[in-house]
Amino acid sequence: MHDISHRPAFFTRHDGGKAPLPFSDSEYESRLSGLRTIMAARDIQAVVLTSMHNIAYYSGFLYCAFGRPYACVVTADTCTTVSANIDGSQPWRRSFCDNVIYTDWQRDNYWRAVRQLAGAARRVGIEGDHLTRVAEATLRDFLDVDALVDIAGDTMKARMFKSTEEIALIEEGARIADVGGAAIHAAIKEGIREIDVAMAGRDAMEAEIARSHPDSEIRDNWVWFQSGLNTDGAHNPVTTRKLQRGDILSLNTFPMISAYYTALERTLFLGEPDPASLKLWEANIAAHELGISLIKPGATCSGICAELNRFFEAEDLLQYRSFGYGHSFGILSHYYGREAGLELREDIDTVLEPGMVVSMEPMLWVPQGTAGAGGYREHDILVIEDDSSRNITGFPYGPGHNVII
Repeated sequence: MHDISHRPAFFTRHDGGKAPLPFSDSEYESRLSGLRTIMAARDIQAVVLTSMHNIAYYSGFLYCAFGRPYACVVTADTCTTVSANIDGSQPWRRSFCDNVIYTDWQRDNYWRAVRQLAGAARRVGIEGDHLTRVAEATLRDFLDVDALVDIAGDTMKARMFKSTEEIALIEEGARIADVGGAAIHAAIKEGIREIDVAMAGRDAMEAEIARSHPDSEIRDNWVWFQSGLNTDGAHNPVTTRKLQRGDILSLNTFPMISAYYTALERTLFLGEPDPASLKLWEANIAAHELGISLIKPGATCSGICAELNRFFEAEDLLQYRSFGYGHSFGILSHYYGREAGLELREDIDTVLEPGMVVSMEPMLWVPQGTAGAGGYREHDILVIEDDSSRNITGFPYGPGHNVII
C-alpha cells in the first residue's frame, strides 16, 4: 500500500512560457483595477470568481470544467487562477496572472487552495448567480468569513462597457461570422442536409480564425442552420433534414475568438417565397431596420422594445414576436455568460452609452397551419459611439440576396 499522505493539496508548475493572450497586459490590469475599485467600495478583501466568463474576463483563462471547480482569486495586490491537475500548466500559460493547481487525491483540495489565496479576508466577494448552495456552504466552512458579498451585478456592469481592444476583437468576430455566412449561402441546394450546410459554415470560420488569429485557442465555434419547421426556435439544434424547394431557412453563425461571441443570423428561402411568406419576411426586415435606427446613445432598452412592439402591433404581427430584440456582446456563449442588464426587453431600462455593443435581432414565429409559417430572423451587431451607432455586420439581408434559386 502506497502512502499518499505526502502528496500536496495544491502546487504551482510553469511548463513553457506565457502564451499570447487576446488582450494586452494593460487591458487586464485595467480590468483588475476596476474590480479592485468595486472591492474597495464594498469593503471586500478578496473576491472568489467561479464562472467561466468572469475568470476569462479578468485573467484570460477560459476553463473546461468537466465536473471540476475553477476559480480566480483576486485580492488588493494579487490575482491567481485555480485549476485542476488534469489541465497541467495550460491554465498558467493562458492566465495573465499567477496560477495554482489543485490535486484531487483528497476531497476539498480546491477549497484549501482558495483559502490559502484569500488569506485572512473577512468579507469575500462571490458571484451569487453562479456559486451553488453546496459550494457556498463549503466556502463558508473553509474561509470562516464574516460575510459573502454578491458582486455578480457589479462585474456584469463592468463587462457591459467595452474597451477599444475588446471592440476591435468583436469587429473581427463579426467579420468572421460573415465569412461563415458566405460559405453557408454557397452550400445551400435542394437535397443537402442541414448538418452538411452547417459544417461548411463552421469549417470556413475556423479556417479563418486559424489564419487571422493564430495565437488563439480554436474552440467552441458553431453554426445553427435550420430549415422548414426547424426554424421555429432560434436555438434549435442542427438535424439531418434534407432541404426542399420552397423551404424557409435560417442561417446562424457563431465564431468564438478567445471566448468572445459574435453572431450573424439571416432568413433565406430555397426558391421564391410564396406571397404570405414574403410579406412576413419584409415586415420583419422593416422592424430590423427600424430597430437599427433606434440604437443610439441615450436610448433605453425598454424604449427600443416599446417602439418595435408598436410597429408589430400596427402590422397585426405582435402575437408572432418570439423573444427580446437584442442583447450585449462580449464574453458569453450558449453555455456561459450573459450581460442580462443590456438586453432589449420590456423589463430592462438600461440607457445605451458609448462603449456598449448590442445586437438588433427581431424574430417572428408563425406557427404551422398559418400562411407563411416559419421563423423569420435577422441579426446585426452595433457599436454605440459618442453620437450614433456603427453597424459592424456586413452580410446582406432580404430577398435581393437571400433567395436561393
